[in-house]
Amino acid sequence: MRLDTRFSIALLAFSTLAAAREEKGPSPTVTLLVYNKAQVPATTLAQAEREAGRILGEAGMRAVWLDCLERNFPADPQGLCSKAREPTDVVLRVLPGRIPNRFADTLFGIAFLPTLASVYYEYAVRLANSDKEVPTILGCAIAHEVGHLLLGPNSHSGGGIMHGEWGPKEFRLALMGGLLFTSQQSKVIQAEARRRMSLETGTIKEQHLATVDQGGRS
Repeated sequence: MRLDTRFSIALLAFSTLAAAREEKGPSPTVTLLVYNKAQVPATTLAQAEREAGRILGEAGMRAVWLDCLERNFPADPQGLCSKAREPTDVVLRVLPGRIPNRFADTLFGIAFLPTLASVYYEYAVRLANSDKEVPTILGCAIAHEVGHLLLGPNSHSGGGIMHGEWGPKEFRLALMGGLLFTSQQSKVIQAEARRRMSLETGTIKEQHLATVDQGGRS
């Protein structure tokens, strides 16, 4: 096969893939408000967020991270952490260790539907063989708990990142970047994220109409 022919075929394949992505539209977006109650080092937490964002991105959802502090420091000049919650907002607490509670949870965290998830920093530190592995394990734990919020109740699976108990196989996949959501889970995650975005759009419209209505009455 001639070189120009192979180039044309490759270009056609790329164009087809780009067109398919364009038809699907941009990935749905969820904002995660992170409360670092475990005082995880900033670089470790940033790496964990990137890993969790990559895993969620593989599932077709874009994660926007907003690191929130206990007090209103200049790190949040627009007050985004203290604003009224939108349907697309998820609160993520990074806790030092497992907390006593009457709800079922896992070794690495707990999720309260629809918008609150917690992960245990101690879990990642204990299971990591080195400091370099901590962000990856913590990122996988974050993606797992956020997955619960988007997939709904009873969302543990027999394999992949939503497996209820991680063993050597899961940790090996995690460190290789292969501990992911299944294709079916990815579809559900995308649908739920889009549903939340539509609710947010509806809320904004209602607020706008209410403002217009009030303006007309004055």
